[in-house]
Amino acid sequence: MKTEILPPKAKKIEKRLEIHGDVRIDNYYWMNERENPEVIQYLEEENQYNAEMTAHTKDFQLELFNEMKGRIKEDDESVPYKLNGYWYLTRFETGKDYPIYSRKKESLDASEEILFEVNEMAEGYEYYRLGGLNVSPDNKMVAFATDTVSRRKYTIRIKNLETGEFYPEEIKNTTGGSTWANDNKTLYYTKKDEQTLRSFQIYKHILGTNPEDDQLVFEEEDETFNAYVYKSKSRKYIIIGSSSTLTTEYRILEADYPEGEFRIFQPRVRGLEYSVSHYEGHFYILTNKDKSVNFKLMKTPVDRTEMQNWVDVIPHRKDYLLEDIDIFKDFLVVGERNNGLNKIRIIRWDNNEEYYIPFDNETYTAYTSINPAFNTSILRYTYNSLTTPTSVVDFNMETGEKTVLKEQEVLGNFDKDHYQSDRIWATAEDGTKIPVTMVYRKGMERNGENPLLQYAYGSYGSTIDPYFSSVRLSLLDRGFIYAIAHIRGGEYLGRGWYEDGKLFNKRNTFTDYIDVSKHLINEKYTSAKHLYAMGGSAGGLLMGVVINMAPQLYNGVIAAVPFVDVVTTMLDDSIPLTTGEYDEWGNPNEEGYYEYMKSYSPYDNVVAQDYPNILVTTGLHDSQVQYWEPAKWIAKLRELKTDNNILLFHTNMDAGHGGASGRFEALKEVAEEYAFLLDLEGINE
Repeated sequence: MKTEILPPKAKKIEKRLEIHGDVRIDNYYWMNERENPEVIQYLEEENQYNAEMTAHTKDFQLELFNEMKGRIKEDDESVPYKLNGYWYLTRFETGKDYPIYSRKKESLDASEEILFEVNEMAEGYEYYRLGGLNVSPDNKMVAFATDTVSRRKYTIRIKNLETGEFYPEEIKNTTGGSTWANDNKTLYYTKKDEQTLRSFQIYKHILGTNPEDDQLVFEEEDETFNAYVYKSKSRKYIIIGSSSTLTTEYRILEADYPEGEFRIFQPRVRGLEYSVSHYEGHFYILTNKDKSVNFKLMKTPVDRTEMQNWVDVIPHRKDYLLEDIDIFKDFLVVGERNNGLNKIRIIRWDNNEEYYIPFDNETYTAYTSINPAFNTSILRYTYNSLTTPTSVVDFNMETGEKTVLKEQEVLGNFDKDHYQSDRIWATAEDGTKIPVTMVYRKGMERNGENPLLQYAYGSYGSTIDPYFSSVRLSLLDRGFIYAIAHIRGGEYLGRGWYEDGKLFNKRNTFTDYIDVSKHLINEKYTSAKHLYAMGGSAGGLLMGVVINMAPQLYNGVIAAVPFVDVVTTMLDDSIPLTTGEYDEWGNPNEEGYYEYMKSYSPYDNVVAQDYPNILVTTGLHDSQVQYWEPAKWIAKLRELKTDNNILLFHTNMDAGHGGASGRFEALKEVAEEYAFLLDLEGINE
């Protein structure tokens, strides 16, 4: 790579940040001024530097892009599902970036009715996202939502499916989701706070009226909670949820009576988490009540919903995490996790017969899919693994018969038998065994020479399951091993795995990742010369910490939309997400949390030392991690690092946290990341 090109040099304006008698000096605090022309200029200078430094890989990036795109079946469509008399489909056409949503009445042989042709709707926009599709009970209208900025602030509109006309009302600044009452004219939706983007108000809109006259039916006043609204699968209840990291609360209203008042299901109790599903005369409750760390299933009569009336259906088990349930007329389906592996458990209501759907792999992902029908014995689920493309399966719960409706088609010369996946265990510094799943081309030798990309997330109890990726083949086919480190902070090994990786246990997340890296090197899967680290968002925080703590282990690091200025962000309750995150990271307004957070915050711990080669990406309109966090981090790294390694920063000036909106545009970002890794390995074709 060229080194004579000089990187941008950000100006320094000293900002004193003082709390708890401690002073931090932030020389790049000024970068949070989104409208400041100097900020935009700095971002554009970094983009220009990135373009010049990677100019020699542009042809290779295009080659990678075309290769990844070439594996995707462009004229593809989803497996249809039936809801309220209509089959619903999503399809893509060759050469087009956006989906087409349609439906067919009663039979798949019926004529197609186009709901939305998103390619036409997206014309003229750099970013376009359509979501929240919600058809009225009489099938005559559909509510939908659009975001054209990527700040996740959606505008809800309503389309008349009989005439094709759009109703004039536009409901702005929402989460995008909505739900119809059974009268076909009342629509419930969630509003966001303009500044913090916290979803905190539930409104009721009457079709054909001015949204300014909409009625506020609930406001969540606790800044650490978010609110949302949906309808039960039975279609009998409108449910308002309110949740924080540790606590939930629900309100219910019969969907036939939207003029009524919501009643509290069970008042919030700090630390009590529960979710509700309706079936005949009872609500079924997935909850951690009674210190059920891995959750249990309880039920209660519809007219006595307070927790003193709850009784056990599936008791708590320390080795099984209960993740979700699906209710059918004759069956209860339970999604569980045991020893890191997904389990789907089928229970008959009538005689309590039960069994598990068999899976025969150690690195798979299986979960229930779209199951809107209630009176059916068919369960739809999705299955894939690191080596097996995604399959959509209809499973007959009466007979045990499986019907594979579709397996993801990978174009080109893909053969799943050319790849192998393993699960291994690394030992953390405290003796804990950390699971790692990996995939590579068969014939790999453990000689320490293999390039290896180690990925992890490790926060919010979010589990990165071993999943198939046709895009990833571009690395595997060039000799890379891909490894997912299932570190603490996720829920791969149950809820306790999450508890051991948050608040005052957060450092376990970081040291687990480093210990996995050391294990991969010691076992000669790779070496420090060929080991690469990658993570995004909270996983980007992980990247920032590990390169401060153990930079010598990695040749290159990719940090996408990284949350790296932890202390300053968590002290600013005007920033989106901050207050709702206190139960995840701690509240630094309390001195103990402040000191602990400061001890690992990547931006606060950049020092004069050698760092690996680094690529950082962000989006100007990111609503989750503000662009200035990585911008400041890059500037400080440029100032202090003592090496000549590459440091690149790319800001997508048109996108947010999820990157580009088109299905192929997003591949260009992946091609950029892969070219960075492959170039460091000296691979350019």
